[in-house]
Amino acid sequence: MTDESPAWSPLPAPRMKVLVTGAAGGLGRALVAALVEVGADVVGVDRPGEQAELTADLADPEAARKAVADAVAQLRGLDAVVGAAGVVDTIHRAGTFPLEAFHRDVAVNLVAQFAVAQAAFPALRDSRRSSIVFVSSTAAQDGLPGQSAYAAAKAGVLGLVRTLAAEWSGDGIRVNAVVPGLIATPKVLGMPASVRDRMLAEVPMGRVASPAEVVGTVLYLLSPAAGYTTGQALRLDGGAGLARTGLHR
Repeated sequence: MTDESPAWSPLPAPRMKVLVTGAAGGLGRALVAALVEVGADVVGVDRPGEQAELTADLADPEAARKAVADAVAQLRGLDAVVGAAGVVDTIHRAGTFPLEAFHRDVAVNLVAQFAVAQAAFPALRDSRRSSIVFVSSTAAQDGLPGQSAYAAAKAGVLGLVRTLAAEWSGDGIRVNAVVPGLIATPKVLGMPASVRDRMLAEVPMGRVASPAEVVGTVLYLLSPAAGYTTGQALRLDGGAGLARTGLHR
């Protein structure tokens, strides 16, 4: 027997230094709270006007670089980035989707993720336990009628994950994604019941995911237990990908 922490320990000592984007959202707040609870030092960033430790338009490369630099200075280093920033509010059929809105959604949901990762690269390379976890969506793999920009951007995140994982593995940086379906955030809970029920009809487990269930997967990917895991996308969908024939009813 030894005094070493077991392989499944949520986060290793000393305190992990983590930057969380989208920190003011429902999932972002849950991520920050959980990371603090397990002993991490955390800086949260969100867009201007939101309640976050740092505010920045991360789709602006210069603003992203400054936000990351400020976080690294505050944390005195950086071990991990959790990219939970995103917008899901733009709804148009593809035939009439305004190109300006499409560009903006892709910038926020995809370009900003890359801008933060790129800006964080030097600090992560200097860490001995560096990791990036991006939050994608089942829309990336299944599509999402009415939200072509969001679905395309989240699919881009998955391609980004595999590319960064391949490029940066030699620098000791692991890059993975979580791919949630419906999460019990204020926006989802605020949907009309008829819309939510129609979406849940395709979920064999018959419910939305709790934020804690998504957070737990992120903590796993940051932990030593996932030390041999990179370039992966862990889907959290209550079995929705299995619900094509109705046989689960």
